[in-house]
Amino acid sequence: MASLSGSSATTQKVYSGMGPIPHDSGVAFRLWAPHAENVSIVGTFNDWDPKSMPMQAEDNGQWYINVPEAEAGDEYRYMLTCDGQEVSRMDPRAREVTNSVGNSVIHHTDFDWGDDNYQLPPWNEIVLYEMHLGTFARSDEETVGTFKDAIKRLDHLVNLGVNVVQLMPLAEFAGDISWGYNPAQIFAVESGYGGPRGFKRFVKAAHERGIGVLQDVVYNHFGPSDLDIWQFDLWKENDKGGIYFYNDWRSKTPWGDTRPDYGRGEVRQFIYDNAMMWINDYHVDGLRYDMTLYMRSVDGQSELPEGWSLAQWINEDIRTAKPGTLLIAEDLQTNEYLTKDASEGGSHFSSQWDAEFVHPVRDVAKQPNDDGRDLDKLINAITFRYNLDAFERVVYTESHDEVANGKSRLPSEIDPEAPADGYARHRSTLAAGIMMTTPGIPMLFQGQEFLQDGWFQDTDPLDWDRKEEFPGVVMLYRDMIHARRNAHGVTKGLLGQHVHVYHRDDACKLIAYQRWQEHGLGDDVVVIVNFSNQALENYRIGFPSGGTWKLRLNSAAAVYNATFVSSTVVQLAPQEKPRDGLTHAGTISISPYSMLIYSQDPVS
Repeated sequence: MASLSGSSATTQKVYSGMGPIPHDSGVAFRLWAPHAENVSIVGTFNDWDPKSMPMQAEDNGQWYINVPEAEAGDEYRYMLTCDGQEVSRMDPRAREVTNSVGNSVIHHTDFDWGDDNYQLPPWNEIVLYEMHLGTFARSDEETVGTFKDAIKRLDHLVNLGVNVVQLMPLAEFAGDISWGYNPAQIFAVESGYGGPRGFKRFVKAAHERGIGVLQDVVYNHFGPSDLDIWQFDLWKENDKGGIYFYNDWRSKTPWGDTRPDYGRGEVRQFIYDNAMMWINDYHVDGLRYDMTLYMRSVDGQSELPEGWSLAQWINEDIRTAKPGTLLIAEDLQTNEYLTKDASEGGSHFSSQWDAEFVHPVRDVAKQPNDDGRDLDKLINAITFRYNLDAFERVVYTESHDEVANGKSRLPSEIDPEAPADGYARHRSTLAAGIMMTTPGIPMLFQGQEFLQDGWFQDTDPLDWDRKEEFPGVVMLYRDMIHARRNAHGVTKGLLGQHVHVYHRDDACKLIAYQRWQEHGLGDDVVVIVNFSNQALENYRIGFPSGGTWKLRLNSAAAVYNATFVSSTVVQLAPQEKPRDGLTHAGTISISPYSMLIYSQDPVS
């Protein structure tokens, strides 16, 4: 099959693909516009002349042209004649745009990845850090943060022990300031952040530091503003969105009337190709899907089987091609089928944000009086799991949703008047300590490690001065992360599947739990949590074995600038006296609102 090149009208090879297709002798373009009568391309390569380069109609409503004159960096648009009207459209598959209401740009596909062959750690060794590019780091307080700005702060995450960042959405959105959950051009990287080349530099820089990158994607709705694909070729039904969207009651979402039509092959391919783009072209190590509940259902009740099957298709192909890829669902309905294989009716996600952890743990931490702290909630949060794998859940105490929309950072929820003082500091870091010692994939939200307070706003940058103001809190988070990742070789049990809450004291609001991977020296870990305002001295508690048990972390240690400091037992030798269903018993002391982690030295 041959096509015309436009201005030269010579026979050319037809290139496969959709959107802009750069090749050795120009750029080809293919567009889906099934209701258009005529389509032409205009751009800097033809002085924006709508008559000089008509596109050729192909099968299935597609239009094609090869333009030898086009090259990377050129701006362009499509001119469509639809039902006698002429409309100008951006390319839905453009990898780069000047802005959300500007022009498409032919992206420079060449990029020197060097010897980038980064692989994610095993999921039980991952500590996530949710990041919003526009606020994480800013070199200029008058503009949003950029990829270049964020790269300068990556060493902070390395020192903290974080090994994977989860980026809030980067697809081009309206304006320069947004959470990112209003994608206008899903194939284009937000121009205000630095565009596609900036993102590639960020991923490469992260990988060079041993940090993986997950990308947040929004497929439950598009827009709703600056949405160039709305009624793209002017076809519509019920005055709804046209070819890319449902045009009936299924279009309605909590964010606008813009749910994509998961049942239409071209739209399914559009979303599939977008997911593959992040993995293949940007070297990201996984995806986090925004609110999958509204992909698999209209309103949480009326099911959308084609949305479920789309996620199955994407996830299965990614996991087959790149088995170590981490695919996370935000669903928050405790649906175990999200992380089952398709053969079992599941949708092939690796893990999911866990509402069964974040809500009860925040509730226990926020209670103004110790009497209100429900140990059942705490224990259920620690022991809950999906299916048989503890790492099928992401556990967290702060996320972009939990610290906005009427809610605040946990220290501010605990004490709005004094979020940096003792009670708020100790209880918020204790909640984080439970997160780090609970089976699952732990996740911090940016700034949590230096006690960022208030609520998250996309207009307010992180206050990096707090890192110097609260060095003890930063150190505590670092040490908790190092314990979680077994950085010193003495807390292997925190990498394991297993947990047993074996001691509970409702009067003292104290629990103790055992973590292990295979049992034994350097593996078994005992975690003791005091969620009361009382110091407990000479407190007897069970231990799983005798020998020497050493204190690996005390969240109330003076080195963390703790407010509530009491005596602790740094080393003990439990007696062979059964207690709490275990074979041995030992005596500990613990400060108010604090955590102790004990383990034994491995055999040398």
